[in-house]
Amino acid sequence: MDVTRFFLVRHALVEPSARAILYGSMDVALCDMALREEAALHRWLALRLPVPARWFVTPLSRTRATAAAIFAAGHPEQELAEEPDLAEQHLGDWQGITHEALVERLRHPAHPFWPHAADERPPGGESMDNVRLRVGAVMERLSAECRGQDVVVVAHGGSIRAALAHAMGLSAQQALGFSVKNLGLTRLERHGADWRVGSVNEEPWTP
Repeated sequence: MDVTRFFLVRHALVEPSARAILYGSMDVALCDMALREEAALHRWLALRLPVPARWFVTPLSRTRATAAAIFAAGHPEQELAEEPDLAEQHLGDWQGITHEALVERLRHPAHPFWPHAADERPPGGESMDNVRLRVGAVMERLSAECRGQDVVVVAHGGSIRAALAHAMGLSAQQALGFSVKNLGLTRLERHGADWRVGSVNEEPWTP
């Protein structure tokens, strides 16, 4: 049976001004200082990610910049294909507001590990339930197009949680319980009609 392996990497840390707001699918820059501090993680990913592999990024520049940093750390440079439906959750009218300003706009209690519940849909945006559906469709398509190959995806915390929800048959609310750190690695495998989780938030061991 052909096995299709997905290596999902969350982009590097974004600049401090973006972390103070809900940036969602806004195109924000990476943090220059963090890129220097995270050099060891880039080197680890450069060694850990497979060669050859198909590489995908999203339209948001932070994913392409993260891929470039991994290549600069020693991974053979690969062609990057853009996949719009793996982008982060679009927060509509909430994008750009502070976390404090969000509280008064919520209709449902916030998730313990996310600013809002999975079924909370911001005006003009999408809910995490919507993200789960669009990301799930992409994972199905890529597993067919790249059957038997290794696939590296540099994406976002929300879209990686959505991929996990799809693979495990979880609700988006349940998937928000996963920790997905910047530059953490999540591995999914497609075996025929079935999905298998190889790891979640894999990181190099440090004493």
